[in-house]
Amino acid sequence: MGTDVDAFLVQLARHLRPQAEKLAALLLQHLTGELPELSEERDIAALNPEETVQHITAFLDLLATRPDAGAANVPPAALEVGRLYARRGIPVSRLLRGYRLGHLSLLEMVQAEAPRLTSDWHMIHLAAMRLITIGFDYVDRSSEEVVAAYQEERDHLLQRRLALTNRASKRIGTTLDVARTAQELTDVCTEEFADLVTVDLFDSALDETGTGSPEALTQRRVAQRSVLDGCPESLLRIGEAHTYPADSEPARALATGRSVLHRIAKTEMPVWVAPSESHSQALRALGLHSVLLVALHARGETLGLVQFSRHRTSVPFDDNDLLLAQEIVSRAAVSIDNARRYTRERSTALTLQRTLLPRHTVKQSAVEAASRYLPAGSSAGVGGDWYDVIPLSGARVALVVGDVVGRGLHAAATMGRLRTAVRAFADIDLMPDELLTHLDDVVIRMQREESRDEGETSATCLYAIYDPVSRLCSVASAGHVPPTVVTPSTGEDTRTSNGVELPEVSVGPPLGLGGHPFETTEFELREGSLLVLHTDGLIAGRTRDVDLALAALHDVLTSAPESLEETCDQLLAALLPSRPADDVALLIARTRALDPDHVAAINLPSDPAAVSGARRFASDVLAAWGLEEMSFTTELVVSELVTNAIRYGKSPVQLRLILQSTLTCEVSDASSTAPHLRRARIFDEGGRGLLLVAQLTDRWGARHSREGKVIWAEQALPAGSGSDHRANEAPLGPHG
Repeated sequence: MGTDVDAFLVQLARHLRPQAEKLAALLLQHLTGELPELSEERDIAALNPEETVQHITAFLDLLATRPDAGAANVPPAALEVGRLYARRGIPVSRLLRGYRLGHLSLLEMVQAEAPRLTSDWHMIHLAAMRLITIGFDYVDRSSEEVVAAYQEERDHLLQRRLALTNRASKRIGTTLDVARTAQELTDVCTEEFADLVTVDLFDSALDETGTGSPEALTQRRVAQRSVLDGCPESLLRIGEAHTYPADSEPARALATGRSVLHRIAKTEMPVWVAPSESHSQALRALGLHSVLLVALHARGETLGLVQFSRHRTSVPFDDNDLLLAQEIVSRAAVSIDNARRYTRERSTALTLQRTLLPRHTVKQSAVEAASRYLPAGSSAGVGGDWYDVIPLSGARVALVVGDVVGRGLHAAATMGRLRTAVRAFADIDLMPDELLTHLDDVVIRMQREESRDEGETSATCLYAIYDPVSRLCSVASAGHVPPTVVTPSTGEDTRTSNGVELPEVSVGPPLGLGGHPFETTEFELREGSLLVLHTDGLIAGRTRDVDLALAALHDVLTSAPESLEETCDQLLAALLPSRPADDVALLIARTRALDPDHVAAINLPSDPAAVSGARRFASDVLAAWGLEEMSFTTELVVSELVTNAIRYGKSPVQLRLILQSTLTCEVSDASSTAPHLRRARIFDEGGRGLLLVAQLTDRWGARHSREGKVIWAEQALPAGSGSDHRANEAPLGPHG
């Protein structure tokens, strides 16, 4: 009987084989009615007829050849449908539900044809039982292979997505530059994920000052990339501003922060995708079919929008793609926000630092100066380098270069505080070593006042005083690079090289350690010598050899041009890369010697009778200088200062007059006790001398040395004086 049933099934299979396509159409019609979701995916729906025909053919072949169900080959179209389900992210349960219903319907169709071939109902019953056994074995076997293909494709997709996520984490956010980070996002995501990626940021997010209005809806295209050359899909170019329509999907995504998967039908193209008909036609021609909209959201703030589009890739985006895009964009948003915050802080710190650095200096006769300040490259951050040129009494000048440890606003603010402290200490005419000792105390107090989170405050500083009268330079260093001295070539042959040397300067510890002494080094400079002061960023770096940098510095200075500005430019060009890793402050000063005819001095005995002689000396000197009209005031000043020195000071007493941009009167003695202004009572016989000096002169003060003290007073020269070198504001030098 089994042989008869098998023979009948073979006959039934041969009878139905020519009707395979008709049966497939009926079967698909039935399935679509029962499971309308089977036709939702266009590419799967397009493959369903072929798959159904192959299933019917394979099942009929199985009946005709009568092998075991396990030997049947699963149709290739069925495996491809399983892979498509995996790519679309459709649950495998929907696929299996369609399989069960489809094969059950196929069995019903085959059984319905049996009565047409025989009237033996017993045979029909036996054939039906055998059909059910073979049919379910075939369903089990084919389902297993299709599910295996589904899972294999699913695993492959997961591996690709993990690989994409891994690449994104490594390649996005390599710098602290907003535009570069956005471009890295587009570069990574157009390799295997999307055909076009665009990044738009709000203008407020790009505002370096942080003052932009967060309510402004204007966005700016900061990055875009396409698989096609020139990004023909986008009408915007990088840097262009635009605004999305208020009722558009992108506007809603920005307002709500929710990501959107938008499928685009061939017959319609949203205005926010293609604002013009010509652009709409171009995108239809490219085959644009799906778009992902993901808001850039970091630390509670929406920064902008990322769009992912597919047209060349036939597979549209699905929900899993949306999740993947959200993960990548969320990481990129943090990197962009970090870059944005860094840019704002760097801009603020740089503005603060440039504000605190000297823009102009008062012209004086001691030195000619030029300077440069260059901030570090964008990844390093603004540091606390500074320089200064401070006029002192007695025609002298102080040159300062310092470097605060650390980066950012804290370093820039600390630099400003230290620069102010240096100017305050310079104003009381401290010696270099004494000034650094007081500055060390300031840094220690700052360390005590600041929290641990801000890090320990420390700095280096070089302080030099140059006296054009004696041509002596006094230098003290607190952990700072010593200055370089360039001696001008001698003789008429200008081709002779300059002499370059590093004077032996005692380098003390950096500021903030406390308890360590500083030492002043003195050396004489020829007129026209160059003092080159700089921070370590000019010669040092992680990948730079200090000895080679010093050799390059030496080579440039050996043949330094006459212009100090050109010398600064040549040094920076020779020693620095395009983006230095550290801040650089450079200060070059050319020394001048005061004309001996503009200095007059006389030693005085400790005798009150010497006061009249001092007045006559001052009167004679002013007459020689053509400043007779200043005699009356100067004699009064000389009389008061010399009287105080003789009465309260110690021998030796000296009177010195200096003519430069002002007239300076100095009286020195060996006592360290400095006079001070006081309010004299009605019946007091004295106490009004310094008050008189303060009223008659522009400035007055005292400075101390190891030999004693000097009391000085300055007067402005008369207008139109032949010796009038009145100071004017002039740029100190470019600041990078």
